[in-house]
Amino acid sequence: MRSKRFEILEKRPVNQDGLVQEWPEVGLIAMNSPNDPIPSIVVKDGVVLELDGKRREEFDMIDEFIANYAIDVTSAEAVMAIDSLELARRLVDPNCARQEIVRLARAMTPAKIVDVIHHLNVVEMMMALQKMRARKTPSNQCHVTNLQDNPVLLAADAAEAAARGFDEMETTVAVVRYAPLNALSILVGSQTGRGGVITQCAVEEATELMLGMKGLTSYAETVSVYGTEQVFVDGDDTPWSKSFLASAYASRGLKMRYTSGTGSEVQMGYAEGKSMLYLETRCIMITKGAGVQGLQNGSISCIGIPGAVPSGIRAVLAENLITTMLDLEVASGNDQTFSHSDIRRTARMLMQMLPGTDFIFSGYSAVPNYDNMFAGSNFDCDDLDDYLLLQRDLMVDGGLRPVKEDDIVALRHKAAKALQAIFKELGLPQVTDEEVEAATYAHGSKDVIKRKVVDDLKAAEDLMKSKVTGIDVVKALAKNGFNDVAENLLNLLKQRVSGDYLHTSAIFDKSFNVISAVNDPNDYQGPGTGYRMSVERWNEIKNIARAISADKLDV
Repeated sequence: MRSKRFEILEKRPVNQDGLVQEWPEVGLIAMNSPNDPIPSIVVKDGVVLELDGKRREEFDMIDEFIANYAIDVTSAEAVMAIDSLELARRLVDPNCARQEIVRLARAMTPAKIVDVIHHLNVVEMMMALQKMRARKTPSNQCHVTNLQDNPVLLAADAAEAAARGFDEMETTVAVVRYAPLNALSILVGSQTGRGGVITQCAVEEATELMLGMKGLTSYAETVSVYGTEQVFVDGDDTPWSKSFLASAYASRGLKMRYTSGTGSEVQMGYAEGKSMLYLETRCIMITKGAGVQGLQNGSISCIGIPGAVPSGIRAVLAENLITTMLDLEVASGNDQTFSHSDIRRTARMLMQMLPGTDFIFSGYSAVPNYDNMFAGSNFDCDDLDDYLLLQRDLMVDGGLRPVKEDDIVALRHKAAKALQAIFKELGLPQVTDEEVEAATYAHGSKDVIKRKVVDDLKAAEDLMKSKVTGIDVVKALAKNGFNDVAENLLNLLKQRVSGDYLHTSAIFDKSFNVISAVNDPNDYQGPGTGYRMSVERWNEIKNIARAISADKLDV
């Protein structure tokens, strides 16, 4: 006989999740590996001679990069002498200003930062994160993709996502050669939904940079860095080559951030027996040393690994916090799905939503997860009403806003029609009225009309080789009566020239004003300070259409 309770529990979704015991020798340990180094530093004449127990002649290329570019050597020895528990208490203390924590963190070694974080539980990390994020106002980023790389559906979905409040949106491809059409589609859709949303197309780096130079994308975040030398070597990269690539984006007016995440070195088989958090801290310091303004982390595509070990989701929160301690923008994960359990995936998300981060999701799936070509997201479009109610229940700004069905249908139709006009003007394969209608009302790619893939791929290749730029798209929109969308896109291209949105944590409002850590710095120092929702924003969040109003109650 078996316990019926245990039989029922075994069938719960959570018991489909993969779990493993800690195995420090191969890096399957989130924090506190016995192989993690002891914090230490020796500085002489402005040169780091010892870093976390290694003499300079023993440094690998990551140690050398961090020692040369990522540590404030003028105060390093003094800060390293402060007890880690005392530093952890200052992190949580609202009376210790963010700027002071940033000053201290810049003088720490990777092992010292990790040692400080070890003293914090998740509530304390959330308290610290509320203080340490760079931009006062929280925001959100989404994925807009589909299984067919259907450009009409991409445009409609992007328009809806923009209207729902996402400030950044990212696409990728099912078929690599579709990249130019995907980039064009979400660009047009986003500016139809709301001016000021910036977009990217996550593909191979040379192609991604070229798309940006043509004005079809505005930012990038798929330049990956790693915490061990061998993983870098396997990718034919170094911290210096990544720095060069970052400068290539920035010099062309493209906002960019690096990507890293706990578990990537384990996944690649070269964790050197170190904890996931220690290796991730090295990645964060590489980002700082390279002069890049931000980092997408929170395990991202490796989330199944920390999600399988004890304290793994705590380590994900810790890496987000460390990123902010080093004064970097953070797009804090909640990206790839990691659990069959609605409870686990919500708990994982709340640790970023409640304190707020620059981008709570680095990839909320604005499409159904069967269409998400980033292997699915922690939350998708079917969860939107749940997310809106969490904002309302907790009086927390998660970056999204309630919408009305009629408004969204109209925007989706407008975006699809705008793309139809652009395809005609640029000589791309025809978009039919039937395709526009299907994309307007679709849930996902199961509901749209299939296109001729061979024709689209040839057109995408020709578009990439052509001299067509974002200005040609502006002209096509204006010629066909989409003047407001053309104006939005033109304003976005102007921002590429001014470069103001290259500042840390930059986003645009609908009037194309830059909101960043420069003009909207986080000044949280306890109750009554930092980000507080305006009356207008709170009314927007709480007044969900299906909530019954008092004048409709029969009393």
